[in-house]
Amino acid sequence: MITKAQVKHIQSLEDKKYRYKCNEFVVEGEKMVQELINSSLTINCIYATKDWIEKNPMLKNILIEEIQSFELEKMSSLSTPNMVLAIVQIPANTPISPKGVSIVLDRIQDPGNLGSIIRIADWFGINTVYCSEDTVDVYNSKVVQASMGSVFRIKTQYSNIEHLLAANKQIPSYVAILKGENITSHKAIQEGFIIIGNESKGVSDSIINLSTHKISIPRKGQAESLNAAIATGIICHSLLS
Repeated sequence: MITKAQVKHIQSLEDKKYRYKCNEFVVEGEKMVQELINSSLTINCIYATKDWIEKNPMLKNILIEEIQSFELEKMSSLSTPNMVLAIVQIPANTPISPKGVSIVLDRIQDPGNLGSIIRIADWFGINTVYCSEDTVDVYNSKVVQASMGSVFRIKTQYSNIEHLLAANKQIPSYVAILKGENITSHKAIQEGFIIIGNESKGVSDSIINLSTHKISIPRKGQAESLNAAIATGIICHSLLS
């Protein structure tokens, strides 16, 4: 039976400071844990019901603890816990050299948006997402869930975006703003930064000024703006197709 201390530890991983103090994050649900097992990330422990363990008898070299459904409910952040929960080691935030097309995020605050953007990057074959230091944490449980497993494959790096652009002036950068050049007028790109800004404030002026291309999605209706993840998907389709 799982101890109270273990339950408290897992619950506390919802807090960003505690996550990084312990260097661990939580992954929940059958599909997500299967994606995790197939990734290169290090799994510290899996807590699972008897049914899940019986369906996955071939797992080796992973610590697995059998728990009851009511114990999983105590640990889970989901409204409907799903058979299995894993504790995963946070990989090192090592510098990533830009290659090909990357997504750059400025002050994205909504976990669902960040998770969806990482999933979009995975769909379009983009390997790296650069995040400003004040973007929501990629190992927030809501980000992990919204990514649907893509967070295990896509490289993310938190860095100063101004420094990133200034150090890579040879790479074209495409910043999404409301009054930019029509995105449909651009040819498909093989290299570049696609820059998406904060849900309500957009991209910082300092980053806009460092960008080589100011782009917009043409608007026909009256909506004030687009959801950040939706805008990312449209721009990726336009620039990468």
